[in-house]
Amino acid sequence: MLPLSQLQQLLDNTSFALLFGSMLFYWVGSAFNKGLSLWGRAGMVAANLTIASLLLARWLDAGYFPLSNLYESLFFLAWAVTLFHLVAESMTKGKLVGVFTSPLATAITAFAALKLPDTMQRSEPLVPALKSNWLMMHVSVMLLSYGALMLGSVLAVAFLFVTHGQEVSLAGNSLGTSMNGYSGKIDSPIEMTEKIAPSGNGSTLLLEKPVTLTARELTLGETLDNISYRMIGLGFPLLTIGIIAGGVWANEAWGSYWSWDPKETWSLITWLVFAAYLHMRLTRGWQGRKPAIVATVGLGVVWTCYLGVNLLGKGLHSYGWFL
Repeated sequence: MLPLSQLQQLLDNTSFALLFGSMLFYWVGSAFNKGLSLWGRAGMVAANLTIASLLLARWLDAGYFPLSNLYESLFFLAWAVTLFHLVAESMTKGKLVGVFTSPLATAITAFAALKLPDTMQRSEPLVPALKSNWLMMHVSVMLLSYGALMLGSVLAVAFLFVTHGQEVSLAGNSLGTSMNGYSGKIDSPIEMTEKIAPSGNGSTLLLEKPVTLTARELTLGETLDNISYRMIGLGFPLLTIGIIAGGVWANEAWGSYWSWDPKETWSLITWLVFAAYLHMRLTRGWQGRKPAIVATVGLGVVWTCYLGVNLLGKGLHSYGWFL
C-alpha cells in the first residue's frame, strides 16, 4: 500500500491529467464531434472525485480539515469549480459550457500540482489562530463562493467573447420563466387557450380557442448569460455567509469582528461588486453586455481577494501562504 504522501502526489497529478484531458475533449468536441464532450464531462466527474480523495487523504494524514495552506486551498477551489461546472452543465442540456469552464479548473490544479514548491505542499502544524472549528465553516464556504463566482464570471467573459461585434437582444428573463426565454429545449408544444369575443349583435360571450406555443432553444450567447447569472446568484449568498462567519471567528481569535485587514477589505470589495451585478439584473432588469462587464471586473476582484493580497502585502490572513 502506498504511503499517504505518495498517494497524495499520485492523486494531485491524476486530477491535473484528468482535467487537462477533459479540456481537450471539450475543445475537440466543440470543433468536430459533440459526442466527444461526453468524455469531457466524464473526466470532470472523475477529477472531482479524485480531488475529493486527495483532500480526504490529507485530512487523514494531518488530522485537520485540509484548508491551512495555499496548496490545499487551491485544490479545494478546483474541487468547487468542478462541482459547479457539473451543476452548470446539467442546466444547459449539453451545450458546450465546458469549453470555457474547464480551463479554469485545469489552470488551478496545474499551478498547485506543478508550480508550488514541495515546502508549500507539505502539511504543517496549524498555527494557533487556525485551531478552531471555524476553519471548516468559514474557509470552506468562502472557497465555495469563490468557485461559483469565478465560474459565473468566466462565463460572462465567454458571453462577451461570443457576442463580440453583435447586437445583443435577450428575450425574456434570465431564469427562463417567461414565454420568450426558456432555459432549455422543450420538444413538445405547449397547449394554451385564448379567449375571444364573437362579433355581432353586441354579444359579450367569451369563447376559448386552443393556441399552440412552441418553445425555442436558447442560443449559445443566451445560455452563457443565463448560466453566468445563476452561478453568481449561487455564489453571492455563500460569500455573504462566509464573510459573516469570518467576522465571528475573527472576534474569537483576535478580539475584533472587523480589522480592515487586506483580505477583509478585498472581500468587502468583492461583495460590493457582485451585489452591484445582482442589483443590475434583479432591480434594473439589465441583461447581456453591461452586467457581463461588471462580472468580468468581478473576476479580477475575486482573484485579487483570493491570491493578490498575499502578494501585495502582509496581513492577518497571510500565514501559511506566500508571506
